[in-house]
Amino acid sequence: MGSELIVSVSGIRTETRAHAAAFARELDERGTPMSLLVAPRLKDYRLLRDSATRAWLRERREHGDAIVLHGYDQAATKKRRAEFATLPEHEARLRLTAADRVLEECGLRTRIFAAPRWTVSEGAMAALPSVGFRVVAGLTGVHDLQRSTTVRGRVLGLGEGFRAEPWWCMALIMAAERTARRGGLVRLSISAAQLGKSGPRQAMLDAIDLALLHGAVPSVYRWDASGLPHAA
Repeated sequence: MGSELIVSVSGIRTETRAHAAAFARELDERGTPMSLLVAPRLKDYRLLRDSATRAWLRERREHGDAIVLHGYDQAATKKRRAEFATLPEHEARLRLTAADRVLEECGLRTRIFAAPRWTVSEGAMAALPSVGFRVVAGLTGVHDLQRSTTVRGRVLGLGEGFRAEPWWCMALIMAAERTARRGGLVRLSISAAQLGKSGPRQAMLDAIDLALLHGAVPSVYRWDASGLPHAA
């Protein structure tokens, strides 16, 4: 079985949308779609008030990119812990339902979830199917909630919980090449803010190019309905 490549971008907002758009153009030239990690609320930011970003996200989805819910407001629910890292099922369901409604209002509803910093509590995992989510992209694998299966593959990231120093950029490039060469799932993630910096941006492009060179097939986070009687 050949390698697969998934590239995701998070933290897209008014101030960072141009960085994400420039990166998208480079990936288009490589025939590589993106998974766009979208949070309805960030500090001092509301997606509902940002019509230009909403329009760009819808345009990218029509182009073949995937929309992935990336938390509700990304506020830490416990000190130094990401939003969904420790939540009990009831509170996770409330946040997921609120986020789902906002994305529906924005015309960006999705059935795929990736928690801030990729960490999901057992309570959140239990709540996700009841809100209608089918896939969870976690730190070490991608989980199909309907089939109870997991495809292993660790996120290699820059920004939003991951380092972005030169030594880490080099380690990310080497890990992506090694995973692709072995036929594994290459999962690369970068924050839109880091795309505005030449070093991390070039490191991500180098990692993508090496994965493609070793035969990785570009893809996005998705739910495959084949084999199920009622596709979503």
